[in-house]
Amino acid sequence: MDLNIQSELHNIQLFKNLGLLANQVVEGFISGMHRSPFHGFSSEFAEHRIYNPGESTRHIDWKLYARTDKLYAKSYEEETNLRCHIIIDNSSSMYYPELKQLSARRLNKIGFSVLASAALMNLLKRQRDAAGLSVYSDVYNFYAPEKGSSRHYGMLLNTLEEIGSHTPKQRSTHTYTFLHQIAEKMHRRSMIFLFTDMFQTETADDQLFNALRHLKYNKHEVVLFHVTDKSAEVDFDFDNNPKGFIDVETGEAVNLYADNVREEYRKKVENYISMIKLKAAQYRIKYVEADISKDLQKILQTYLVERQKFI
Repeated sequence: MDLNIQSELHNIQLFKNLGLLANQVVEGFISGMHRSPFHGFSSEFAEHRIYNPGESTRHIDWKLYARTDKLYAKSYEEETNLRCHIIIDNSSSMYYPELKQLSARRLNKIGFSVLASAALMNLLKRQRDAAGLSVYSDVYNFYAPEKGSSRHYGMLLNTLEEIGSHTPKQRSTHTYTFLHQIAEKMHRRSMIFLFTDMFQTETADDQLFNALRHLKYNKHEVVLFHVTDKSAEVDFDFDNNPKGFIDVETGEAVNLYADNVREEYRKKVENYISMIKLKAAQYRIKYVEADISKDLQKILQTYLVERQKFI
């Protein structure tokens, strides 16, 4: 269960211009690399074909027209046709810590997941790959299949911008229920990115990992980004003043001194994370620790590495 310092809930404006912010993240990431991660991924010229009246003139070879007085269009061959589906856990625990305002330097778990997803979509769009999106909590909030058009990317960004505008009260997590549903929708080989804190209302671990294994059907590649506020949720780094903690998904509350439970809490959390890593390795799922206090470079670097393996 997720523990959260009890406080008044605040409505949060996530990002006013998520697309611009995601682009800044990606540009900063690329500028820090020794070589372009896009080398060899662009569309390459394949052949000329006769231009048909009424088509767009964008691909007409005007130099060839000057030599032949005939209109020919360039045909291109896509070197890659990656399909990527991003899945976001949108339950109440993902809105920890509660913040009155989010920024690129101060994020909660849902803010981190949304910005990371937008940055990944920015990379996918640059490389002419197709992106899809699923958002779930105690219901299947949103689904869009993988497409590569600019209009589709715009729609996905708008959806991401809407997430987090209101902090949900006691919205539980039905991860394995909806992962099975998502898996049933995906018939063509894709790369799947899942952002979740792995705090479940459904507590049957075997069913959770059966659902993750279901995502591996049809030769999908699955990357699990385990999103945490490591200082609070893993290390339990609170002072020893008496505090009230509340489970934001069930409303259950407890009053305690952090020092009295820290050692036992850490053991249980570490054992749980070790179990997740072991099962992920068993099912050939890429497991990535995603601490919201860190920057997004690990997420983008993971994408580039996994993409090279996938193609």
